[in-house]
Amino acid sequence: MIGVGVDLVDIERFRRSLERTPSMRFRLFTEHELDDLAARADPVPGLAARFAAREAVMKSLGVGLGAFGFHEVWVRRHSSGRPDLVVDGRAAHLASRAGVSRWHLSLTHDERSAVAYVVAE
Repeated sequence: MIGVGVDLVDIERFRRSLERTPSMRFRLFTEHELDDLAARADPVPGLAARFAAREAVMKSLGVGLGAFGFHEVWVRRHSSGRPDLVVDGRAAHLASRAGVSRWHLSLTHDERSAVAYVVAE
């Protein structure tokens, strides 16, 4: 194992940030992620979990905010519903340099919090 990262996001705080700065959705999330969650009655918990995934990846690599762009790590959902990480660009370079060959991702949320747990193998 190379590293473990976990992140917790307060959903209502995240919602307020998105409402205050609507362009934030496009800066933080890929078109694929936004489309994937668009049909949900409330996409914010899913977005918060995906934001937590990016932070958890940074933690698993031992790097801080700004080490790579938010669109360089994103969550793809398989038809089974299983989430998977897509790692590109600078994030992929950092992962390769650290020896990461495989990612494991778990996402969960309730009405108050969203959590992402990442294992870099």
